[in-house]
Amino acid sequence: MPKTWNIKIDNYFQANPNCIIATAHVDSFPTDLPLEPNIREPNRKSATYRQVFDSLTTEPEKFFSRHSGIVLSANIAKPVKNKTELELEILEANEGGSDGIINGGHTVLAFEQAKNYKYDLTQARVKVTIHIGLTEESAKDIALASNTTTPVDSRSKVNARGDYKFLKQYLAQLEQKEDRKFRIAYYQNQSGAPRNAQCNVTHLLKLLYCLDRNKYNPDGNQRTKHPAGMSLPSNITDAERERLTALLPLLSQALWIEQRLYEIIQDHISNPRRKGANDLASIDIRKTTLLPDSKYSFGFGAPTDLALPIIASYRVFLDKDYKWILPFNEFAEDFLQHLWNNYFRKYLVSEKTAGNTVGTKISRNQEIWESLYISAQSYLNHHLVKMVNSSKKEEESKVTQGTKGRVQAGKK
Repeated sequence: MPKTWNIKIDNYFQANPNCIIATAHVDSFPTDLPLEPNIREPNRKSATYRQVFDSLTTEPEKFFSRHSGIVLSANIAKPVKNKTELELEILEANEGGSDGIINGGHTVLAFEQAKNYKYDLTQARVKVTIHIGLTEESAKDIALASNTTTPVDSRSKVNARGDYKFLKQYLAQLEQKEDRKFRIAYYQNQSGAPRNAQCNVTHLLKLLYCLDRNKYNPDGNQRTKHPAGMSLPSNITDAERERLTALLPLLSQALWIEQRLYEIIQDHISNPRRKGANDLASIDIRKTTLLPDSKYSFGFGAPTDLALPIIASYRVFLDKDYKWILPFNEFAEDFLQHLWNNYFRKYLVSEKTAGNTVGTKISRNQEIWESLYISAQSYLNHHLVKMVNSSKKEEESKVTQGTKGRVQAGKK
């Protein structure tokens, strides 16, 4: 059953058959309208919110002339009570709609807070534009086009266009299949999602890109030898979605590699050679890190891209169809320990000794990506040689046993 909200007004006019513009009373304005069409959630700490709140509470009678107004979407909007109110019927997402606040979330939050602090808002008015019967796509298109005083990050715009839908659906299936819960921020100021950079949806995409052995192949002719300093697209095209969909089955392994690396680092700093000392560059023991899988939290801060070069080295073990050449569970742990002990730990220690920080530089350091990739190739070749030698020995053993059997049979 659709919900209804009433907005008290001084006057209104029908801008077109599907749009009403009204002068609304702030003191009775509903502050529980859904934020579904909005591309980000309001943030009390933002400059936008503070400016709206200050303008509203210091000179409420001038608020109408100083504010650009609120934009809403409703399934139905009609005047009631002798045209002193507008009644809005709102269809939310679970009812197949996308109605609510398209633009003005910070403004409505300021109304709510001002009421809580008992400010007199009886003289305050605000312009309200109400679009009627919009499709979800149209509502989000208006939300994206609306002028905002605070820049909207590209991730929020990609999410508003629905470009992450395929990823959300895959994660929902993964949660159910593997009994796990993900904490991913798809847009700006998303409530319930941590601000930790590793939980940003763009970080998940980077994990996948690192395993794209077809796009990033040092043995190929393309210029992109490694995913060092990769830039994410501002919109996900059909071709890009197809590529990412092919990589999605590798997401669990990418998350595992990152999680195991962090566990190894946790063990290392928990048992330092010198008590109280941390010899790893850019590992901050005063902070904490959350990973996308909600089971994993660590008692140190680390650069967001720390695990990317290591994850990227695993693409050596993939064929052109993104299938593992060797069973992942058979080599993954041993290979990670190999990289940590023979290269990565030494790299972090040497940077710390030199007084350097790794930070985002690690994602642009071609030398690291190249060294880990070569190390992975060497490890794979060594492993394959052992497998071939083992097979030869088995064959020789079978031949020897067969010969002995025939000899014994001949003696009888």
